[in-house]
Amino acid sequence: MSDTSIIQIDTASSVAIYEQIANAIRAHLVAGRLQPGALLPPVRELALNLGVHHNTVAEAYRTLAREGWLDLRRKRGAVVLAREAPHATAAAERRFTRHLGELTAKALADGVSPATAARHLEAIAARLRNG
Repeated sequence: MSDTSIIQIDTASSVAIYEQIANAIRAHLVAGRLQPGALLPPVRELALNLGVHHNTVAEAYRTLAREGWLDLRRKRGAVVLAREAPHATAAAERRFTRHLGELTAKALADGVSPATAARHLEAIAARLRNG
């Protein structure tokens, strides 16, 4: 992941910046754009490129390491691990449904039309079904 422009942060967002960074990297991991063995940029380099404190990036990397996505070692950096898909609990499915509903409501409140929201959700659903 040498191109750090694939991570976008929004300083006006209510989502913590470390979470935004972790979410962006996680999206690339799930999509297969980051393969096991890939080396992520050093914490300080990514922090400099994003204009954030290095501890913010370090927290994002630690979050992903706790989830089993990354192996973190001094002097070697963050390496992507092969990770088996976990089995969702009922609570995880409820959280997902709640978050998706909240995100959709926010989009509608921001002026995204119901047809546009549905089109995007359908496109995401199609990508999920097709692997």
